[in-house]
Amino acid sequence: MTKTIQIETLDDRGGFDVYVAEPAGTPRAAIVVIQEIFGVNAGIRSKCDALAAAGYLALAPDLFWQIAPGIQLDPDVPDQMQQALGLMGKFNQDAGVRDIEATIRTARSLLADGQGGTGLAGKVGVVGYCLGGRLAFMTAARTDVDASVGYYGVGIDGLLGEKHAIAHPVLLHIPQDDHFVDPAAQAAMHAGLDDHPKVTLYDYPGEDHGFATEFGDRRSDAAAREADARTAAFFADHLG
Repeated sequence: MTKTIQIETLDDRGGFDVYVAEPAGTPRAAIVVIQEIFGVNAGIRSKCDALAAAGYLALAPDLFWQIAPGIQLDPDVPDQMQQALGLMGKFNQDAGVRDIEATIRTARSLLADGQGGTGLAGKVGVVGYCLGGRLAFMTAARTDVDASVGYYGVGIDGLLGEKHAIAHPVLLHIPQDDHFVDPAAQAAMHAGLDDHPKVTLYDYPGEDHGFATEFGDRRSDAAAREADARTAAFFADHLG
């Protein structure tokens, strides 16, 4: 079952919508799905629905609620891609992480309502794509989230100063031909994170940004399936 709920911010800025996909039975854990620059569009909702089918409570917050509430864009439409890039420039990422934290707290509460929030059943992870991949890394460093996955996160090389705050497992998927993350940035990520006891990086030769999208021209099916299988195993290990 799917629905939309509203969550209040942690800092009295207002409230924002969250797409929720519920599993058929008792959730094994919860996962917050962090949007790309295209909003909580059909692809992000499909990611939530797939997680719910796998037994997780999935929540996707509308992080652009203060600049373009409810926006849904298609990256394969040039004008909409430009609109998305413009929104990215207006987006407050620190506030976005606080809204993700509010969503994590709500997820924990929903799990507790279902079965007391104890043990594995009370755990919450995050998975993000593009902008969401960057925010997943920030969330790992700044919140108590139990496990974090980032797909083709942009600018993580500039966030390495926060790596010492990461206390729970992190998985990062890095397409080696990412036109938003050049080889130097990828090398810096490996140099800064390969020896981190909580962080695992996977490289995808020949793959570009957006390769694991659910729909559209960017998807590279074989690599997407490989990355998603690794993500599923990671969450099974760390969330249940």
